Amino acid sequence: MSFNIHPLQDSDGSIQNSKKRGIHSTTLAAWGFAMPLIVYLAVFYVTPLIQNIFMSLHRFTRRTFVTGDAPWSGIQVYQEVLGNPKFWTILVQTLLFVVLSIIFQYSLGLALAVFFNQNFRLSAVLRGAFLVPWLLPPMISGTIWQWMMDADTGVINKVIGFFGGSPIWWLQADHSLWSVIIANIWLGIPFNMVILYSGLQNINQDLYEAASLDGCNSWQRFWKITFPLLKPVTMITLLLGFVYTLKTVDIIWIMTKGTGTSRTLATWAYEMAFGKGTSATIRYSEASVVGTILIAIALVFAFAYLRAQGSERSKQ
Repeated sequence: MSFNIHPLQDSDGSIQNSKKRGIHSTTLAAWGFAMPLIVYLAVFYVTPLIQNIFMSLHRFTRRTFVTGDAPWSGIQVYQEVLGNPKFWTILVQTLLFVVLSIIFQYSLGLALAVFFNQNFRLSAVLRGAFLVPWLLPPMISGTIWQWMMDADTGVINKVIGFFGGSPIWWLQADHSLWSVIIANIWLGIPFNMVILYSGLQNINQDLYEAASLDGCNSWQRFWKITFPLLKPVTMITLLLGFVYTLKTVDIIWIMTKGTGTSRTLATWAYEMAFGKGTSATIRYSEASVVGTILIAIALVFAFAYLRAQGSERSKQ
């Protein structure tokens, strides 16, 4: 007696073919969804980055930028920028601007997030009010702070004078760094508050109840429960805050034009490339070098974040 097994083989083959077609269609669908993002990144991120590096390796002026015959310079422009004593002074000012801004933005944002996490009456309204600085265009925010810090008519000096203090020339060279730090802290607090508040919402409230039963006070609950469980959110908040603050130009340029101690690497690059001046003062290549250095600094912190995140996952 013999059995015909060909129909079963055909059935198995058709099942395998249908599975392959399903996998193939899924792959095509995935590429279809990812393609707009890939095109966007390639056009608006990768291409400008390559162009910036290309310009930093050539001697670009206003004329050669138009004609396209900029001579090759290699790392000579990098050597000139790094050998300029002004670069290291501006680097220190940039680090002060970034570090102090992030410390106060995060600390005040965390304090507000914990405060609003209590869900008391009008908490939603007050949270919305604190978002106003984040929603305002930087031009308006910079203009407001410029008016508030005016040495003669500014409201801040009027308050200082009311208590018997002497007027402070906030926007002059010696104090301009502190003026833009204060304004930038004000701008960044809402962002930190929103991100950290979202992280607090994901913490299980049963942990706080158990800690209260064990006799922990509010401060102990914060340091033993809230702060450790917010670590992943804290890391991404600090990283984003670092990148945003490092490349800040608008608020500084509106308030002080990047003069004196308020000049950072970002405003220096903007000044060299787009500031008002003659063809001799426009230095596209030097600006591209500073931009490349800023990108390198941001990448260092991004990789440090990824490594720290990987370490946390391995511990879990």
